[in-house]
Amino acid sequence: MVRPAYRSRSRRRVYKRTPGGKTVVHFEKRKPKAARCAICGRPLGGVPRGRPVEIRKLSKTERRPERPYGGYICHACLMKFYKYAVSKMVQ
Repeated sequence: MVRPAYRSRSRRRVYKRTPGGKTVVHFEKRKPKAARCAICGRPLGGVPRGRPVEIRKLSKTERRPERPYGGYICHACLMKFYKYAVSKMVQ
């Protein structure tokens, strides 16, 4: 029997083949949900799904896109924002 903490489904089961040929079960924490746009709510591209300990090991440019509001709003909402800002400047 596994440890009581591993009996719940909060940890995912990963089947690993050992060098001896046995298949064993490893229990890993699940990945969090994908980052979402603050305006429209669609998943953000270029932002990795991972636990904070995994994200911390990435460089800053691997964590989020290098554009204004990258990792916060999606490209479509950014274009709408730019068009709105330019139309206000022209008027």
